[in-house]
Amino acid sequence: MVKQTTRIGAMALVAAAAAMIVASPAQAEVSSETAYVFNTFSFLVNGFLVMWMAAGFAMLEAGLVRTKNVATILLKNVGLFSVAMIMYYLIGYNLMYDGVDGGFIGGLSLWGADDAKALAGDFEAGYAASSDWFFQMVFVATAASIVSGTLAERIRLWPFLIFVVVLTGVIYPIQGAWQWGGGWLAERGFADFAGSTIVHSTGGWAALTGAIILGARKGKYGAEGQIHVMPGSSLPLATIGTFILWLGWFGFNGGSQLALGSAADAIAMSNIFANTGIAAAGGVVAAMAATQVLYKKVDLTMVLNGALAGLVSITAGPDTPTLGSAVLIGAVGGVIVVFAVPLLDKLKIDDVVGAIPVHLFAGIWGTLAVPITNGDASVVTQAIGVVSIGAFVVACSLVVWLALKLTMGVRASEEEEALGLDRTELGLEAYPEFGRGSQIA
Repeated sequence: MVKQTTRIGAMALVAAAAAMIVASPAQAEVSSETAYVFNTFSFLVNGFLVMWMAAGFAMLEAGLVRTKNVATILLKNVGLFSVAMIMYYLIGYNLMYDGVDGGFIGGLSLWGADDAKALAGDFEAGYAASSDWFFQMVFVATAASIVSGTLAERIRLWPFLIFVVVLTGVIYPIQGAWQWGGGWLAERGFADFAGSTIVHSTGGWAALTGAIILGARKGKYGAEGQIHVMPGSSLPLATIGTFILWLGWFGFNGGSQLALGSAADAIAMSNIFANTGIAAAGGVVAAMAATQVLYKKVDLTMVLNGALAGLVSITAGPDTPTLGSAVLIGAVGGVIVVFAVPLLDKLKIDDVVGAIPVHLFAGIWGTLAVPITNGDASVVTQAIGVVSIGAFVVACSLVVWLALKLTMGVRASEEEEALGLDRTELGLEAYPEFGRGSQIA
């Protein structure tokens, strides 16, 4: 009886409090503060999901490179994320968002959080400043991760990291300003919800330029068009990496709703999550079917990249498709990978992990596919965005890669490549029990 009476009293108290809130003239302030908290929470949670993708890239690339290069690729992934974070603080964020106003570039200044109004009770900004910086920063690192996988096993550590400095501090923010910063592409109506072009194609173009200048791994291509397969160190690691990336992508696309302060935002984010997941599934099934038809066997590495291609494909417009449309968009991405990987080999462009087909080719497809489900988007405008960003990234990357090649050199020597970068650049091995260490014992 006492418990029941207490429960009834508590319910009455809650009802009375709710009525007071409804009747209170301060209701608007309470609502805006609540939205501020939820928006900030969304940026932070989705942001650390995107950061978790760094672990996915590290595991995927570690699994697809040979044993003698595993420690080096892991170091590069840790290093590039750290460089990206520092450069986005020093120059990148404001270059991308500060005073672009329909133009081509933001401001050159150090970023700093300003939450004075919110601390004084004015929540008009909508979210904490650092939460937005954090969410935007993790996207930059994703673009750099694409480059590391493509150029693995023959690029030296420090030239690679210098390129990452320029990519994350200058190249990525400038082209990002054109749309996400309210620049000239935004004025034209270019649509790229979460970055099929702004993030993934940007990384893909930088990787493609670097791969052409760097050249293929020694022994990859033989006479008369022969292609020598160089199996990676661990397919289980590559598979784990793919699942981590798949999980992180929900934050990548879902967080790009940029708000969680209303029921409408919650519904939109839920739809984005659903479309993101099922697009990856479409990429997997399509890659499985395509490899079975073409090669009479299902290729696991193609299927893993098919999942990622499905995710990249839906990223430009995950907010508007139905689930059926999202499956088809992702499936096309999966098929693109199956045909693009051998195409690059025919051109003797050595992409160790298949990042160019996944992020560049599928990114272009996903961007051009937006008008299929979004009536406000134009194919012509989408193409203008793809071409302009591609031309800018290629031109800038070409200058940086050539400058590095002519000054400090970018490629390991033949002897270093043969021994493996783990031993020659780091002086250690990821799996010493299976290398020289086992022989010493």
